[in-house]
Amino acid sequence: MNFKGCYTALITPMTRIGEVDYEGLSLLVEFQVKEGVNGILAVGTTGESPTLDWNEHNKVIERVHEYAGEKCLTIAGTGSNSTQEAIEATAHAQNVGVNCVLLVDPYYNGPSSLEIRKEYVEPIAKRFPEIQVIPYVIPGRTGTQLLPQDLAVLHREYPNVSAVKEATGDLENMRLTRKFCGSDFSILSGDDDKTYVMMTTPDIAASGVISVTSNIAPRAVVDMTNAILKGDLAKANQLAQALQPLFAIVTVKTQEQTPYGPVMCRARNPLAYKTLMNVLGMPSGPCRRPLGKMTRNGLDVVLASARKVYENNPEILRPIEDFFDVDLNERLYNERFWRGLYYA
Repeated sequence: MNFKGCYTALITPMTRIGEVDYEGLSLLVEFQVKEGVNGILAVGTTGESPTLDWNEHNKVIERVHEYAGEKCLTIAGTGSNSTQEAIEATAHAQNVGVNCVLLVDPYYNGPSSLEIRKEYVEPIAKRFPEIQVIPYVIPGRTGTQLLPQDLAVLHREYPNVSAVKEATGDLENMRLTRKFCGSDFSILSGDDDKTYVMMTTPDIAASGVISVTSNIAPRAVVDMTNAILKGDLAKANQLAQALQPLFAIVTVKTQEQTPYGPVMCRARNPLAYKTLMNVLGMPSGPCRRPLGKMTRNGLDVVLASARKVYENNPEILRPIEDFFDVDLNERLYNERFWRGLYYA
């Protein structure tokens, strides 16, 4: 299976009391489909997979697939740091009609690349030959890494391992993946800010992105990836530059004061995007604990980035106004729309 274009790592919306908002989920899927994404990833780490219990996890996958129908591909996030849990989640995905899963490298318990191959991806790829299996390599979050050499062995032995979500940030690692896995293998960017480089570097030749930014700007990310695939690099570069302020807030770093001196605070995905979606009037709600709120400094960074896009390239955010019936000029500049979204 060839993976090309833009796939959205969907935010999981919550109610004010922290339950999954299935009505909001339906609207978000409808918005993504309307804006032309190639697929939707349900309950990836952006969808707060660590804090959804498995009943919620499975239900979100089921609902996303139901809402998206045949209009775009549903990718189920079934990865875990327990192979048995990942097998059970993949079986559920298959039972509800999903034929593609994303397996994040096992976090915290730290298996070697060999172990990830032999004790995690391989048992799932072998047990579910009709399911496309996409390993998700993100060592900065998991503390471990499936290496290109083991990925190539998996691709050679299992036809259903034909893609990777690559979030190492290491261009040399990506080059090795392309070298060892060959031209028939799909490399998908896992970092929005590196998608343009990954897709336009010949010895990486990524074919698309599993995007966080497309939660907010699906049409623009779709247009950027499609332009690269068509060879229109001038248009793609223009879009990449216009989207850069949104790419930059996947993680927001600020310096904050404490009674014991300054500290660095990192608001990591999906906190900044959930905060912005709340500001913009999209279904979002709070993050599940232990994620909480942004600082006021962090919120100011998010607002400045969104305003820059709104002022310089209003067409990027206009679909939100049209679909969700909101006034972004009011929401981006009136403080009442972000009260309670940051730590006082």
